Amino acid sequence: MSFPKVGVIGAGQLARMLAVPANYLGIEFEVFSQSATDSAAQICNFVIGDYRNSEEVVAFAKMCDVVTFEHELIPQSVIKEIEKAGIKVYPSSESFIFSQNKIEMRKRCEALGLPNPRWEIHTGENPSLEFPLIAKLPMGGYDGRGVYVISNIDELENLYATIKSPILLEEKLDFSYEISVMVARSPHGQAATWPATLTVQTDGICTSTITPVPDLSEELAIQAQSIALAIAAGISLVGVMAVEMFLVGDHLVINELALRPHNSGHWSIEGAITSQFEQHLRAILDLPLGSTAMVADYAVMGNLLGGDKSDMYRPYLHLMARNPALHFHQYGKEVRPGRKIGHVTAIGADLLELRNEIEHAVDYMSGAIDE
Repeated sequence: MSFPKVGVIGAGQLARMLAVPANYLGIEFEVFSQSATDSAAQICNFVIGDYRNSEEVVAFAKMCDVVTFEHELIPQSVIKEIEKAGIKVYPSSESFIFSQNKIEMRKRCEALGLPNPRWEIHTGENPSLEFPLIAKLPMGGYDGRGVYVISNIDELENLYATIKSPILLEEKLDFSYEISVMVARSPHGQAATWPATLTVQTDGICTSTITPVPDLSEELAIQAQSIALAIAAGISLVGVMAVEMFLVGDHLVINELALRPHNSGHWSIEGAITSQFEQHLRAILDLPLGSTAMVADYAVMGNLLGGDKSDMYRPYLHLMARNPALHFHQYGKEVRPGRKIGHVTAIGADLLELRNEIEHAVDYMSGAIDE
């Protein structure tokens, strides 16, 4: 029996990290890339094309046994053309819409009886929610883009006049912190979750994660995983998904979904028996899912953002000598201020030590410190 070929629409760092377990599993792997210099195209087979062009995407898909995605930007119409061609594509168009459209996500979570914030769809009328509130573009926003804190009716009217389409409005929550739960589900319904992860945000971008969430009660940890499993079943997920939630007082509120491998799950490469990337491949190929158990008490991950330093290799001399247990991942991307160019992970039992080591490594790599 021949090994299957997996095709990925998109060739960023998520596809690059998917290529690694595909390689050791012996699965043929190819990406649909916009450029030969894209992160994943640097290390695996690729086809150049426009993910918005259904003819080009379907031609690529026909060369594969299963197709998946590493971003939400591919139009629904293109996904449906792949499905019409009889090619397995996961997540399906019917599932992927909940990652692409925040209004549809809110409707489904409400229908499933899961904890949403108070929300409404704005089409120009006065909102029933109190100011300040959160306004979100239903489509295309991620990493803080397309999300606005609105203080008054004038700001809302100006935004609506600019967008000229429905906007999702949500109550502005007074939350303690944000967590994420990665969940995987296969076509025949096997599902698994990893422990909840604390995500630390700076200017709308995740800068570090801690797994499991420190001081989160066992009851809330189980509830978070239960919510993720309920969503996975409720949207017929196939693959991995991140469920982002806020801790508000003593209860959880769903923030957003990402139906793909996710930054908040990078820790699992070294920190879990089965990484989110291998698990995604297992799920879309309908293989038995792997164990999500952690291999250490804690896993701390720090995102490497572009800063003053452009040479990302030389810092290894200092950092590897200081702590040989650090795990580095570079994405092969041009260094630009604020851009995610890699990440570094440490696992162990002493959380304070791990956090200090990751903070030092990130600051040294970016040029914030030089010793």
